[in-house]
Amino acid sequence: MPRVTVREADLNGADAAVAGALIRAYLVQTESEKLAHLGRGSLVLPDAHEREAADLSGAYADSAVLLAEVDGVPSGVVVVRTSESELKRFWTAPEARGLGVGSALLDAAIALCRGDARLSVWEWRAPALRLYESRGFMRVDSWEARAGLVCMVRRAV
Repeated sequence: MPRVTVREADLNGADAAVAGALIRAYLVQTESEKLAHLGRGSLVLPDAHEREAADLSGAYADSAVLLAEVDGVPSGVVVVRTSESELKRFWTAPEARGLGVGSALLDAAIALCRGDARLSVWEWRAPALRLYESRGFMRVDSWEARAGLVCMVRRAV
């Protein structure tokens, strides 16, 4: 069984490029899916997303970025805005799916949250929705104006 570990990324060191590549992969996939499901999106990342992936320490100065590794190979990422207990940019590399990366990342992200945790996810991402629901996230009225997003909250215990 592969060994999955999760740790906070050093965005001012060696982890910056690796975490940036994983977040960029998430953004590229999201744009592609929006094009397929909503008829809008792009096969080219908007400049703001390119800047985000290139400068994670600037983009996420108010956040913790968690990096998952499978047997030492970077395989997933999640951004946690700790002040808001909000999970963003949750991504498991396709080749690592089914190995427990998403579960390990989600559990570590929840542990960083103070109070209720929240996130939004595209409605067509059924595996992600199932994972979030398995950890106690419930669908709530949307705080997002964008069509296709499901808003979820996990009440603090």
